[in-house]
Amino acid sequence: MPTFLRAGRRALAAVIATGFMLGAAIAPASALDDAQRKEFEGVIRDYLLKNPEVIQEAIMELQKRQAAAEASQRQQALTELKPLVFDSPRGTVVGNPKGDVTLVEFFDYNCGYCKKALGDLVELVKSDNKLKVVLKEFPVLGPGSVEAARVAVAVRLTAPDKYFAFHQKLLGDRGQANKAKALEAAGEVGIDKAALEKALANPEIDATLQESLQLADALGIDGTPSYVLGDSVIVGAVGHDQIRNAIQSVRNCGKTQC
Repeated sequence: MPTFLRAGRRALAAVIATGFMLGAAIAPASALDDAQRKEFEGVIRDYLLKNPEVIQEAIMELQKRQAAAEASQRQQALTELKPLVFDSPRGTVVGNPKGDVTLVEFFDYNCGYCKKALGDLVELVKSDNKLKVVLKEFPVLGPGSVEAARVAVAVRLTAPDKYFAFHQKLLGDRGQANKAKALEAAGEVGIDKAALEKALANPEIDATLQESLQLADALGIDGTPSYVLGDSVIVGAVGHDQIRNAIQSVRNCGKTQC
């Protein structure tokens, strides 16, 4: 069900529930009987039909409160999980490991928007020698994505210096990413396939993916690409310029918006 309709139903339920509470408060001592309740429902229905803008106002207010609550929860989670988000050894670092600003990307090798955003990331790494980028596999688009992500973690374990070349190759390829496709991409950038096959049995691979899933859940991330930068989570392929400007803001004031 679309978010708007879910919010609408919740808002309408809240309006009606409020009406019942008011009715109960006005009623003498006992709860409304069936006849009174039916009459009261009719009053509420008539009022809403004559004043439908009330529903829209309630939906807007509900969405505003939900967004504020989600932002607060996300900020609290980001504060508590900051070491794991920005400095976990299970993230793959590209760019400057000692950079003054860290950009974290959650991605899926089968995400079309991640493919489009790849050029933005490559350009940022090339043009900003003070930027640290942490890549976190976040396979949410099916079994093929999980297979590709497992190979990617194996690449980090066996040939970390070739990870970014592998990453660009696999994410830049057309077609569905899976284990076979990932191993092919690894071979094309000079990574030993036999070593990767052996590394795939390492429990660290599943631990890495589980950590990414837990972090994403705590931060309210449910799609890719999603970025963590400074005090914010940026959702979607927002483009090179927006991310670059946000990075500069973090340098200036520690926040994505000064």
